[in-house]
Amino acid sequence: MKNYYEIRISITLTIVFIGLLVTNSAVIAQSENQTRDKAPVLEVFGDEYVPSLRENHPTSPAYKFSTPGFFTVQVNVNEQGENIVGDAANEPSIAFDPTDPNKIAIGWRQFDNINNNFRQAGIGFSTDAGETWTFPGVINPGVFRSDPVLDSDKEGNFYYNSLTATEEDYWCDVYKSEDGGESWDNGTYAFGGDKQWMTIDKSGGDGSGNIYAFWNSYYSICEPDHFTRSVDGGGSFEDCISVPGYPIWGTTVVSGEGELYVCGLVWGENFIVAKSSTAQNAGQPVIWDFSTSIDLNGELVGFGGYDCPNPSGLLGQTIITVDSSGGPSHGNVYLLASVDPYTGQDPLDVMFTRSTDGGLTWSLPIKVNDDIGTNAYQWLGTMSVAPDGRIDVVWLDTRDNPGTVWSVLYYSYSLDAGNTWSENTPLTEAFDPHVGWPQQEKMGDYFDMYSDETGAHLAWANTFNGEQDVYYAYITPSTVGISNSRIQQDVVLYQNYPNPVRNSTVIRYRLAAKAHVSLKVFDMMGREVAVLVNEVQQAGISQVDFIVDDLENGVYYYRLDAGNYSETKKLLIID
Repeated sequence: MKNYYEIRISITLTIVFIGLLVTNSAVIAQSENQTRDKAPVLEVFGDEYVPSLRENHPTSPAYKFSTPGFFTVQVNVNEQGENIVGDAANEPSIAFDPTDPNKIAIGWRQFDNINNNFRQAGIGFSTDAGETWTFPGVINPGVFRSDPVLDSDKEGNFYYNSLTATEEDYWCDVYKSEDGGESWDNGTYAFGGDKQWMTIDKSGGDGSGNIYAFWNSYYSICEPDHFTRSVDGGGSFEDCISVPGYPIWGTTVVSGEGELYVCGLVWGENFIVAKSSTAQNAGQPVIWDFSTSIDLNGELVGFGGYDCPNPSGLLGQTIITVDSSGGPSHGNVYLLASVDPYTGQDPLDVMFTRSTDGGLTWSLPIKVNDDIGTNAYQWLGTMSVAPDGRIDVVWLDTRDNPGTVWSVLYYSYSLDAGNTWSENTPLTEAFDPHVGWPQQEKMGDYFDMYSDETGAHLAWANTFNGEQDVYYAYITPSTVGISNSRIQQDVVLYQNYPNPVRNSTVIRYRLAAKAHVSLKVFDMMGREVAVLVNEVQQAGISQVDFIVDDLENGVYYYRLDAGNYSETKKLLIID
């Protein structure tokens, strides 16, 4: 499954002391002046801004779907809750209000027109726990924005860390909202660079309210330094410092005791976690206790070529979380990433490891995905921990569509600190991540998620509308995967793509057994306008190319009849 386009983001490791190598910051510092090869930049300043007002775009019904234990709804919608045709949205991040769980905000990369790769800081908010969403527009309109990262403080204020760039420089601004994401201030300069991440201390301790951010040192406004802190609620950010090992493509987290953890990839080497116990102290500099090199039995993959699901982007970042449950697993640190295994032919697996001593040593990695085959991508792995210690993991998975990039959102959870995992559960229909690209061949570089006692709240992207859109999803572990789920039916009719349709579209369906199949298209008056299939077919996934050149613009319906099964879906034809 390898090809020459893929960038290999690791080298063979010498395993020392059961695969764990602890490196203190003093040793790391000795190599700071050595020449380092640069990792590729993931955000490139390209097209100029061209206004594309949403009122000038056609609309279509927004996608919304639910099964027992799972609910997902589109976030980037217009004032009437409709999908805006011809735009794109991806790479979402999510934040919640700890004082009012009904208030949620999601930020994303907003492309007003898919024919232009200029992106802005999209923002949506919900006041009813994610049931409905408002997309008021972008923050700082007309300014290049990317890599959105959202978080909240203990008081319920939302913060939005946003990358901006020129042809020469990269930096970040942090915006604050005191009303659940409805309005935002003018932002604060926060140093920064490509692929930044941000976390806010909610521990209630000395560092509560501190904001921590780090980014790739290779494309930093203060290169090679790539970390900053705010101790005044985002009013200002301290001068940059370095993180041991210069990790890239990672995340940050704060423990219940206010300890800061930063994780990522050391370019050309391995994964790393750095810890600071002093970062919470406003009057002291950030000093790193130690950094630990970690083996996940594989390597991150980026720029994998057209045969992979996300050709010009990452197939996942490194995710770090901490258990703050107060129970037996309190203080455990967890690390997860979608990696290309060192051995075998599987292109990508979701790997997990655990530390029970504050990040000093780590367990042997565990594979979360339970598929038997060796030809599936498990990509954009994402993890969060609930207040009761439950670990939630989601990812996109191609196992159900072998030989293609068509992906399904999968879920698994652990109730015993990651020792064992629930049976993997498909949550959605399959979609093609290669459609709806806004002049760049990727669907972003990450998803984002948080968990509460009852379930997981996910910000993710898909192409169910035939274009890239951002969604909120809520997953309830106690009921997810019940047998009457639409995903487990004998017959499934998928949404056509692209949709809206200009010249042609593809309609796919799946049969679990041999059946007579009828696939017809009707106009809004119920008149039959096309017969696409009328024959006996074998089990499996089939697809039909539907040419629409002879049909007028408007709404049409296509109906699949197979045995006792019948389902109708809507498509839209436009110029």
